[in-house]
Amino acid sequence: MTDDAVLDPPPVRPLWLWTLADLALLLIGFFVLVQATDRRALAKGLREGFGVAAPETPPEPIPLAAAAVAFAIGSAAPQSPVTLIDFATVNLRDPRASLRVSGGTSGAGDVDPATGSADLLATDRARAIVSYLIANGVAAHRIRIAPAGTGRRNALVTVSFTGDPADRTRP
Repeated sequence: MTDDAVLDPPPVRPLWLWTLADLALLLIGFFVLVQATDRRALAKGLREGFGVAAPETPPEPIPLAAAAVAFAIGSAAPQSPVTLIDFATVNLRDPRASLRVSGGTSGAGDVDPATGSADLLATDRARAIVSYLIANGVAAHRIRIAPAGTGRRNALVTVSFTGDPADRTRP
């Protein structure tokens, strides 16, 4: 053995190999999380691990598509909701979807004639659309009334992804 051989560094693994191993472990951890069977318990455990309190209300559903129905000023009678049934039928084929209906008012003079309230008129518009949908065969448990909006004289019907019906019934 020569003096020069003592000063040579020993052979080591390349740095990219360590990085690849770290990436592989992170990927395995990700797949374990994705394949978890009880996602609510997993989410609860992760929240507890990070010291975050569980949300008091469920998160808002993810909106996918929307349709609007027009109204006359001061009226809660829809002008032409005929295409709404086709919209609801097509979009509710997936059992994970639901409808959210929110009424709206345009502001100036667009108020309930009896009470002078724009919020009451917006709610009446949403209720009129929900009644129309239910009367035409849409299941009532697939429809929710959302808070009233302002700015437009219509009722907005939004198709939302609400998840697997079996997951919604679990405590």
